[in-house]
Amino acid sequence: MPNFHLNYAAVVVAAVIQCVIGVLWYGVFFKKSWRARVGFKEGEKPKGAVFALVCSFVANFLLSFALANVLLVTKHAFMAGFSIGIVCWLGFMAPPLFAQHIQERRSANLFAINAAYWLIAMAVSGGVLAVWH
Repeated sequence: MPNFHLNYAAVVVAAVIQCVIGVLWYGVFFKKSWRARVGFKEGEKPKGAVFALVCSFVANFLLSFALANVLLVTKHAFMAGFSIGIVCWLGFMAPPLFAQHIQERRSANLFAINAAYWLIAMAVSGGVLAVWH
């Protein structure tokens, strides 16, 4: 793999931003709706929450690393990275997420909650990574 001089601090920050957006998205804004659609009972504490957060951070880091590599071709403008994040979401995230929701017979509302989270997370991360090479 060629040496592209990635800014790994930016990759870590983008992964943290995705985690923060996820905590707000699933833990505050859509908490009741999301929990009901995935089968959590009212007041139930999810088992393995710390493990899930660690796994989410690792996944977010890998996504940020891949997105940073894609963004190496940008002109270091926030909106360019933001736009590429949206295009990557549209091409690489939304279609498999949609197919997964269909195969699992999940509700359209759950798909909308999950897909919108990833759209926002990838767009904001793309903008940050484009600016902070």
